[in-house]
Amino acid sequence: MHIIKVDNLVKTYTTFKRGSGMKETLQSFFRREKVIINAVDNISFNVEEGAICGVLGPNGAGKSTTIKMLCGALYPSSGKIDVMGYSPSKERKKYVREIGAVFGQRSQLVWDIPPIDSFNMNRAIYGIPQTEYKTRLGELAEMFEIQEVMHKPTRVLSLGERMKCEFIMAMLHKPKIVFLDEPTIGLDVVAKAKIRDFIRQVNQNGTTFILTTHDLEDVKQLARHVIIINHGVKVFDDTLQNLQMNLGGKKIVGLTLEEPYAGGILDNIKIIEQKSPLELTLEVDTSKITISDFMENLSRKVSFSDISVKELPMEEIVMQIYNTHNRA
Repeated sequence: MHIIKVDNLVKTYTTFKRGSGMKETLQSFFRREKVIINAVDNISFNVEEGAICGVLGPNGAGKSTTIKMLCGALYPSSGKIDVMGYSPSKERKKYVREIGAVFGQRSQLVWDIPPIDSFNMNRAIYGIPQTEYKTRLGELAEMFEIQEVMHKPTRVLSLGERMKCEFIMAMLHKPKIVFLDEPTIGLDVVAKAKIRDFIRQVNQNGTTFILTTHDLEDVKQLARHVIIINHGVKVFDDTLQNLQMNLGGKKIVGLTLEEPYAGGILDNIKIIEQKSPLELTLEVDTSKITISDFMENLSRKVSFSDISVKELPMEEIVMQIYNTHNRA
């Protein structure tokens, strides 16, 4: 069942063009040229209930604007958003009781008081019964192992400790949908792993997550559904598996030869790196040749002591999707 339905969503901004220099600056006081910016340009997509959906895009692509409209913080210029039967911008007071949000670069916690006081403030805002609040807070604090941390002033917490508290703040009222904007930005490996484990665990209980991030490892480890936005336009909307196969199921083959490479390994096989005369990295398109046929042909032409076959890096796949859309 679709918990989020977005149809022909558009968000435009009007700004004014100003020139440089004294003359053009003075002219702008009397005549200004309007510039219409299409931050989001006719986007449609659906998200299944209980999914983790990753939203990707370069800076300025329109993904954050899209998320703000889904949260109800921005009004769309046109189009329709239906989240759990709500129109986010029109029914904001009712709607926000059903959602949570964690923004990696913006804090919901009050800087000079302990997180426990901020949590209690949220309990009052959402009208959470004391018994339910204590049980829920105990569960979340145990999951994140911050029973002592949440009693310290927020300003003295490390970034990882603060982000754990941000998640608890967002989850206390048991939201059905949680919007995450760069939730692991700046965190170390251990803190990232803890956050990702928490998202998985909560998702297993039915909570839907919408994740915007530049950390593709977050997407690889968490999301099954991926949406890519570039220049305000949706350029990909499918499963993570199909994203990885988007470029013809390409594989990266690392090869260690027994003799220096003399050229002509195979036709139509791209050499993407040569670390030394004996070490090559190849790109093999499995839509044109199977790995088994490639290996058979390779063994007839060269002698090698080691070989590895890996998926095309996620970064490369996403960059090629961006570049294809830019050229179009």
